Amino acid sequence: MQFSEAHQLKNKPAGQRAEHDFAPLASIPAIAVLIISAYIAAQMLSDIASLKIGLVLGLAVDMGTFIYPLTFTLRDLVHKILGKRNAQVLIIAAGVINLFMAGYLMWASSVPSDPSWGLGAQFSAILAPVWRIVIASILAEVASELIDTEIYHWFVTRITSRFQWLRVLLSNAISVPVDNLIFSIGAFSWALPWPVVWQIFLFNLLVKFGITLLSLPMIYLAPDRRLQPPRP
Repeated sequence: MQFSEAHQLKNKPAGQRAEHDFAPLASIPAIAVLIISAYIAAQMLSDIASLKIGLVLGLAVDMGTFIYPLTFTLRDLVHKILGKRNAQVLIIAAGVINLFMAGYLMWASSVPSDPSWGLGAQFSAILAPVWRIVIASILAEVASELIDTEIYHWFVTRITSRFQWLRVLLSNAISVPVDNLIFSIGAFSWALPWPVVWQIFLFNLLVKFGITLLSLPMIYLAPDRRLQPPRP
């Protein structure tokens, strides 16, 4: 909005202002809002689920593994729609939100339970986070997603803007092992035997790559802003 337009709007009586006068200067596509919401939700759910080590097909796996890989493709979608800088902001914001969530759950667990509520100990046992797991998870998420951002950006700016599935596959193929290595060693090397840690690492890696392959078509949910005609 030009200065003169803003000045005219300011001096207009409230009853004379048209609805379009209150339109935002720039709009965010609804699909972007949905994708950002899904990204934050998947981050939080995977961090909570990672507090449990389950047995799947007889192998140890942290239970956040089955949802977390979706965040890489969701991040690619944000990058595709809103650009590199906004994708980076989202990654850092998600890390801060997860840290706040962990602190809040720890505080909630420390509050004495009402005597009529019989599940206080169970709540604390499940949801009071182990800080080493929380920190390892957040560090792995931020580091790997920032790497994913750089690889994705390099591909679309230096290689080709075609083959959208390939840009996702390539960026995930590098960032997922980085995430898995930081998290597995940082979260479990202090508490579990090394054979179990490497079992978690390898099985998590297979699951994450499998989910990555399944999530590849998601990149086509939104148009590529780089290929859109400029607005008049």
